[in-house]
Amino acid sequence: HLFQIADRLGNHLTLVYNRSLVPVPPENSDDLIRLGQELTRDFDGDGKMDQFGLVWNFTEPYFFVPFLGGFGGWVMDDQYHPTLNSKAAAHAFQFVIDMRDKYKITPANCDYEMANTLFKDGLAGMIINGDWSWATYRDAGIDIGVTRIPKITQTDLWPTPMVSPKGYSVNANISDEKLTAAMHLLKFLLLPENQRKLAASINMMPTAISLRDDPAITGSELMRNSLSQIEVGRPMPVVPELRAVWDAMRPFYQAVLGGAMGAEEAAEQMQLTAEKKIREMNSQLQPAPYVVVFKIVVWALIIGFLLWQWKTILAFFRDFRKRPFVYWMMLPAFFIIVLTVLYPLIYNIILSASNMGLRNFFDWKIVGLQNYLSVFTEAVFYQVLGKTVVWTGVNIIFHVGLGVFLALLLNRVLPGKGFIRTLLILPWAVPQYITALTWRGMFNQEYGAINLVIAKYFHLPIVNWLGSPFEAFTACILTNIWLGFPFMMVVALGGLQSIPYSLYEAADIDGASWWTKLKRITIPLIKPVMTPAIVLGIVWTFNNLNVIWLVSNAGEPSDNTHILVSYVYKSAFNLYRYGYAAALSMVIFLILLTFGIFFLQKTKAEESVY
Repeated sequence: HLFQIADRLGNHLTLVYNRSLVPVPPENSDDLIRLGQELTRDFDGDGKMDQFGLVWNFTEPYFFVPFLGGFGGWVMDDQYHPTLNSKAAAHAFQFVIDMRDKYKITPANCDYEMANTLFKDGLAGMIINGDWSWATYRDAGIDIGVTRIPKITQTDLWPTPMVSPKGYSVNANISDEKLTAAMHLLKFLLLPENQRKLAASINMMPTAISLRDDPAITGSELMRNSLSQIEVGRPMPVVPELRAVWDAMRPFYQAVLGGAMGAEEAAEQMQLTAEKKIREMNSQLQPAPYVVVFKIVVWALIIGFLLWQWKTILAFFRDFRKRPFVYWMMLPAFFIIVLTVLYPLIYNIILSASNMGLRNFFDWKIVGLQNYLSVFTEAVFYQVLGKTVVWTGVNIIFHVGLGVFLALLLNRVLPGKGFIRTLLILPWAVPQYITALTWRGMFNQEYGAINLVIAKYFHLPIVNWLGSPFEAFTACILTNIWLGFPFMMVVALGGLQSIPYSLYEAADIDGASWWTKLKRITIPLIKPVMTPAIVLGIVWTFNNLNVIWLVSNAGEPSDNTHILVSYVYKSAFNLYRYGYAAALSMVIFLILLTFGIFFLQKTKAEESVY
């Protein structure tokens, strides 16, 4: 079966420079540093750099890899075993840190979006980015040039960005008739003349070797220099294990950048972690000796449940015969519930007891409770659980506290109350991902609004919000507080408006203070509406993936901002541990179910206050 065939080559990093700031690009790392220092300027003398020599997403391992190659190292050998514990890795770490801290030619905190924005705004002379970005820079009016990432002076080696093909794949389950049509299309797309047209329109190198000397390629400076970078690049390993390598590199690389770990120790830990993650990714749990007993017990429980509910089942069928029309009308809703709730839940329970993973995606087996055993024996589960409890507790305290406080204010006679109420609801109405990304920008160390306010109005030192574990976790909590308090405010306001005003009048006659009225009237009477809202808020906050993932950029720095739900996502979709992730998600479900039942019983939420 045809798996993939490519008509484009590249998808690689290069040094892109603004010709108006950099007439002649640097040839080696010494030139890069010298030129970067000349371009890094503080125009208004406020101590904050307004223009940088070089910007790039240096916190991501993919953007670090070229320098690893420039110092003589690489991520994998020819047998796809990780090769991260090397002197080359330690030297490359130090080189990146020196560009930021010693030579100060890059921002202290720079992700992909910030680097892109600075370069598009003409506030950076050079950027390390991929061929996918060139068109956006031209559209922004930047006169760009493209060249190789400068040679490392110490080693006399060129940095080696990863080079990968882009093309077309055919589904293995395609019918013979459609396969024939697909092959005709592929042959048409791969014709040299069609590759030439595509290459000219998107500035990517065609895979046809016959086109390497074609005037369409050699006549374009952009394409010539792109090919020059490809020539010193290295093929990206097209193996799933690379995901484990990226995941192993990221936390320790970011720990080095944050000053929490030395370069040599980080290289050693990256290697050990990569090997461990690859073993986990490729491991195939075998059915435990008790799996037959396990299956018998499960079937016995199912049969026992049916027998326990047998009278209810018979009553249902009797009622169905009496009133079939009612049940036929309920069928669409029942079908939707089965499709969206029951089926995913049952399937997830089955997966949690299976060995489904990368190597047995289609032929997985039931292995018993081994995944649950893995969850409870790994120290990371308890670390992440602790952070999740803190995350949920702090958020809910502020959600409820702010929500009730603002509801009490809005329940009074205020000028412009309708406008204020609408304004306070806005954080809840705006989509979470927009709010999360906005707050991430506000927490930026160099240009974020939070640090500008701290420095300008409070005369305090700026905070590296996204570069240190505690500060990054705090930033996530602050963002989620902003998102969550309007819901509690709306619920509390509804409860307050349902309280008869005569109760407060009677309390005034008795001489009750504001605090007494709050404690004896307000809180008891809004409790029935607030208790279910608090339970919902706890469940939503406990499972809030968006804020953690977007504000911290998938758990940065060093995977220190993960909560349980983000760790489940990472386990399933970054490391392909589907059975383990399913078991962990079931543990989360049981934690929340147990808490919800206990909390509702303890607070007597179903009891009336009258």
